[in-house]
Amino acid sequence: MKKPDNFNEYKREFPKETQAMLEQLRSTIIKAAPNAEEVISYGMPAFKMNGMLVWIAAYTKHIGFYPTTSGINAFKKELSVYKWAKGSVQFPLNKPIPLRLVFKIVKYRVAENMEKKKLKKNN
Repeated sequence: MKKPDNFNEYKREFPKETQAMLEQLRSTIIKAAPNAEEVISYGMPAFKMNGMLVWIAAYTKHIGFYPTTSGINAFKKELSVYKWAKGSVQFPLNKPIPLRLVFKIVKYRVAENMEKKKLKKNN
């Protein structure tokens, strides 16, 4: 399978239900970071704004959400009901995605990247 060039090419590889969940996640990320650029990074849909914000990926039984280590650490309590690791969380396909939480995490990552940009500028 060739690497996708964009989100639509990426999602076409998955069942309709998974595509719908990817779309929900994508639109939530866009609402939280309307100026973010949508890219494909590591073969996955990703969003960047003053650096990478988050990645998303679909699997057989879950959707992976990758808000980096800081994004996971800042929301550990809320994410504790999901399977998670250092920089990722798994949202099972048989449950609704916690879109409000995703929105908050993306907003957090936007603020974090803005802060990094400011610090770089001041150095």
